[in-house]
Amino acid sequence: MSVFLNFKNLQTCLRDAILLDYYVSGFFWAKGMDFSIDQYSKFMTLLDMLLHNLQTLHMSLEDSIKWLGEVMAEIGPNRSRKNEEPHVFDVKEANAITDYLKISLFQHYRLYEFMFYSTREEIVIGTEQTIEVVKPADYPFPAPLEEGISLDIYSAFIDRSPTPESEQKVPDQEQSPQEPQPETETAEVDPLVGFTIDDVKSALARVTDEVLLNIQKEINEKLQVQEEAFSARIEKLKKA
Repeated sequence: MSVFLNFKNLQTCLRDAILLDYYVSGFFWAKGMDFSIDQYSKFMTLLDMLLHNLQTLHMSLEDSIKWLGEVMAEIGPNRSRKNEEPHVFDVKEANAITDYLKISLFQHYRLYEFMFYSTREEIVIGTEQTIEVVKPADYPFPAPLEEGISLDIYSAFIDRSPTPESEQKVPDQEQSPQEPQPETETAEVDPLVGFTIDDVKSALARVTDEVLLNIQKEINEKLQVQEEAFSARIEKLKKA
């Protein structure tokens, strides 16, 4: 249906998507009514003409209903006719078509008018923003008024912000009394001063012997507990 109606922007154009839904819904409703090929053609032409009158002729809802009554009198049942030409739709089918158009088009007629006549606003997906960069700290803020005083006079007689040269001199003066600090620093004392290598080896040997003795005591205690447990099990087996 989209290829037949030449709708190429269904993913981005809401109007084409609505019109496609309008025609597809009408086509499947006619299919459910088991219309013949001639009836299909007349019904789809009727749907297209109603939208054409709304879009091109700006026909109101009352005028569209009157136009539909005149058309249905021609293609539907009309007992006033004297000719014996067969009608396209009978009374039941004509009433069903009228009811369908009432709930599909006439009930939402104002929405279709809005779709055809009203202009949609463009969606803004990005905005431009101006960011003001902070001025340097040595720059006078706020700036002097141009009509009040010139910048030269302001910087010469009013502005008392420190110059870069004075800023460099102040740290030099502050650091001058701290220069002899490296000379007054006391040297760190080595805690191993006065001990020989033999003294260190003997101290390590005593510590190692104490650690090994404690480990041997723990192992002997654990072995003794296991031996007592095994002996108790053996006695129980012997008695059994």
